[in-house]
Formats: sequence, C-alpha cells, structure tokens
Amino acid sequence: MKKIDAHAHVGYFGSWCDVGLTAREMVDAMKAYDIEKSIISYPDVNVTLAALTEYPDRFAGLPWMDPNREGAAADFAALADRHKLSGLKLHPLFNAYTANDPVVFPLIEEARKRNLPVFIHSGHPPFSLPWSIGQLAEEFPDVRIVMVHMGHGHGIYIQAAIDVAAKHDNIWLENSGMPMHTKIREAYNRVGGGRLFWGSDAPFHHYAVEILRTEVSGLSESQLEDVFYNNIRKFMGW
Repeated sequence: MKKIDAHAHVGYFGSWCDVGLTAREMVDAMKAYDIEKSIISYPDVNVTLAALTEYPDRFAGLPWMDPNREGAAADFAALADRHKLSGLKLHPLFNAYTANDPVVFPLIEEARKRNLPVFIHSGHPPFSLPWSIGQLAEEFPDVRIVMVHMGHGHGIYIQAAIDVAAKHDNIWLENSGMPMHTKIREAYNRVGGGRLFWGSDAPFHHYAVEILRTEVSGLSESQLEDVFYNNIRKFMGW
C-alpha cells in the first residue's frame, strides 16, 4: 500500500533523544516501507532546506518556527516566499509557549495569507495540550491546522484530540507516536474519514511500528488507503 508520511524529521536530535536520520538514510527507509513522500521539519530550517534540495521529489518541507523569537513571522514569510515550502511547523513544548498564546498569531496570519497549513505538536502539558490547539482553531477558523500526534501518549489527551477535532472543521489529526490503535478507527469515524493522516515521527519512532499500529486499527483496506495516502495527498494538493 502506498504511503505518504505526514510527519517526520531529517537531522540529529541530541541530549536525551540521541536519534537522527540523514536525508539519504530516510530516503532508503522510505523505499523499504513503500513511502512515496515525507513531510519533514527540523529546528534548524537550513537542514530542512538542504534535504529538499537534495531530494525534491521525496520531501516536502515545513520551517520549524519559534514564535518567541523576535522577527519570527517576518522570517517565516520570507522563507515561504523564497522557497517551495509546504506549511508551518510549530512545537509548543519544545519552544515553551501555548498554541493559543497571542505570540503565535503573527505566524498564523502569515500562513493564512499564503493558504499554508499549520502542523502543531500536541500531547504534553503544560504547553501542547489539545484544548489550546482547539482555541487557536477558533481564533483562525479559515486556517487548516494539523494536530500532530493526536494527543500523543496519554489517553486523556488522545481522547481530547479526537473530541476537539470533532468540534472544529479546520483541525486534522496525525497519528504518529499515539499508542492506542483503537483510537485511530474512532478518529476516522468521529472526526471524518478525510481528516486523519498517518505519520512516522521518524527518527523518534520506527516505521514498522507506526505502520503496524494503523494496519491493526480495524479500518478497512479502502479506509487504510485514505489514512496512509489519499487524505494527506488531497490535503496538500498533490
């Protein structure tokens, strides 16, 4: 079954993480697991841009922006206008802010001007909880928001991600690192068959594990094709 990876990272993450994949290593893994394209990001946008240059047919890039940094919105606008970028990546936990903090709004405005989707990490207190992302979606109802990890590893936050997305038409869910296979089917049925994406979160998670969790979720073959491939392809306009 063909796949598009809606959430992955090229580059090395040190400290406690100690994980990483070069662009070449990721492309090799993608070939092994029948992944046509990966949407990538990294804290240093130059790493992302280098991977896009090396493998333009394999990668789509999101600049990882920190709204706490002065000039972040202007920098994002310049990057988006200068390079072929596919959206905006925000990581409230990594950069210490909440998704509904007004400091985020200038970046969202720039994404809205360009009709670019916003991919937001979710699932960890106090910064990246689903409810905050829901409040951001209310502030910007015409901006497409992807709740990455759909609540991640905590059952309460996973349920909240589904509940919040079901209430907001401009929220989509991505399922990497989310351990409950049953919630994939629930999200497909409750949020909508077109609003759920498969992702790996490589190199933090193994492709085989992330694929198998979705495959055993109880979805039919045609529904799995939606999650693995059709939905994100349509969402990104590919």
